[in-house]
Amino acid sequence: MTTTESRPAGTSGAGESTTLTLIQAITLGMQGEMRRDPRVVVFGEDVGARGGVFLATAGLQQEFGEERVFDTPLSEAAIVGAAVGMAVRGLRPIAEIQFADYMGPGFDQLVSQAAKLRYRSGGQFSCPMVVRTPSGGGVKGGHHHSQSPEAYYCHTPGLKVVMPSTPYDALGLLRAAVRGADPVIYFEPKRLYRAVKGEVPTEDYIVELGRAAVRQSGTDLSLIGYGGVMPDVLKAAQALGEQGVSVEVLDLRSLVPWDREAVMASVARTGRAVLVSEAPRIGSFMTEVASSIQEDVFDSLLAPVGLVAGFDTPYPYAQDRVYLPGAGRIVNAAVQTLNYG
Repeated sequence: MTTTESRPAGTSGAGESTTLTLIQAITLGMQGEMRRDPRVVVFGEDVGARGGVFLATAGLQQEFGEERVFDTPLSEAAIVGAAVGMAVRGLRPIAEIQFADYMGPGFDQLVSQAAKLRYRSGGQFSCPMVVRTPSGGGVKGGHHHSQSPEAYYCHTPGLKVVMPSTPYDALGLLRAAVRGADPVIYFEPKRLYRAVKGEVPTEDYIVELGRAAVRQSGTDLSLIGYGGVMPDVLKAAQALGEQGVSVEVLDLRSLVPWDREAVMASVARTGRAVLVSEAPRIGSFMTEVASSIQEDVFDSLLAPVGLVAGFDTPYPYAQDRVYLPGAGRIVNAAVQTLNYG
């Protein structure tokens, strides 16, 4: 999918632009932040000479040297723990975990150390670090390389969680994450790395964490998603539009904090909402959004809130595409919502 987008709310920047893939925007973001701030360091498994498993860090070690871009042992707990220590001592670490599925060994460092530093020090210390990690399915990675674990981290106060779906957001969110004062988990939908292209300003800009983007305005139904599902959400909106349905498409971009105001405004306007996420349904972040819609704009609803999600099974290798929501499942849920009552 090639996406050309206007500059959404919660952003800044204007002037000349260039066309980038999502992964090129991420690489450019790290390169730019390292040039801007000598405290920024990048490390992880094979991120140096190799350039990372998906080549997101390609060329960085050659430009910035082995002291600022370096390989680590095969130990996610050590990677995250080192990032916490560096952040406390004044650096701005960007740690790469090769796949989101592998964040488990570093979980304790994230939820017990990084997330708690500001609170337990009474505000004396913060933990300005970014953990980048490819997540989600669609690349035949099987059950150890395709999971969407964002809900674990959304559940932990003290962590911020983002997931871009466009090159513009990938670059702007990464800059905002690196320049912020708190730990950010930066999930990268890897099936979009080279499948999505978009216009990105050549001048400096950021995308503020906590601001959703309206990808398409409409009046009959709100389709709300984030990350890797967004191309299918847009395909579903197009298919519904060809049937005469006016669909509003909202891309959350940031899960913690999330743009509750934008979601409620959209649902209050359309009266119907279908939420889309590829994470397993039970305990997914979208169940929090559904609950909040019920609390805040219940009187505006013309139908129950729909939810299209992954299945509550281990991620299947053989049924990779079946597992993901897909435009067909989204359209079916939308039609059910539109025909309610």
